[in-house]
Amino acid sequence: MATFKGWSEDCQRFFIGFELDNSKKYFEANRRTYEDSVKGPMVALLESLEPDFGSGKVFRANRDIRFSKDKSPYKTAIGATLAGGGYVQFSAKGLATASGTYIFASGQLDRYRRAVVDDSSGAKLAGTVAVLREAGLEISAHDVLKTCPKGYPKDHPRVDLLRYKGLIVWKDWQADAWLGTNEARKRVVGFLRTSAPLNEWLAAHVGSADASADA
Repeated sequence: MATFKGWSEDCQRFFIGFELDNSKKYFEANRRTYEDSVKGPMVALLESLEPDFGSGKVFRANRDIRFSKDKSPYKTAIGATLAGGGYVQFSAKGLATASGTYIFASGQLDRYRRAVVDDSSGAKLAGTVAVLREAGLEISAHDVLKTCPKGYPKDHPRVDLLRYKGLIVWKDWQADAWLGTNEARKRVVGFLRTSAPLNEWLAAHVGSADASADA
């Protein structure tokens, strides 16, 4: 198992070049840099996190362009997920991490809204979100309604949470010298531990996409 030592300047240069020339020719010409300086450190990071946060999976470099107007063949960032809940991304801009559920499936969305309006579970979520925001973390989702969803009171005290159609906590750091050290791992670990209460709430009250409505 390789030891995580951060991402070198070669990784940043790779992505800067990729943004200028997002082509197979560029990727193949720089494949060794991608394997050694981009993917290699990500795999090492995931392996080091596995004992506490579950196994990790690195996303493919290729983009799915079948239904996209943007036909750029490659992603300009490397991303990975953790089985225990979590997402890590590195690009020319720097490092980013996230936890939660970006998009709720229909059943999840229904369970989420019912849990939000519940006095006990809803208050706990509101408290968790407040703590995360105070810690300087961003609360976001794939989509947020402009108004309260139908069937729920518009004056509900947690209407802001009812409008979310997913729920994640997010943090990013601008590129700097510490990214080439183990400090990058420390920041990811710190984020994952701080955001754990949100994942725990979602697991308890929303569940997986294929969970039954009565789960």
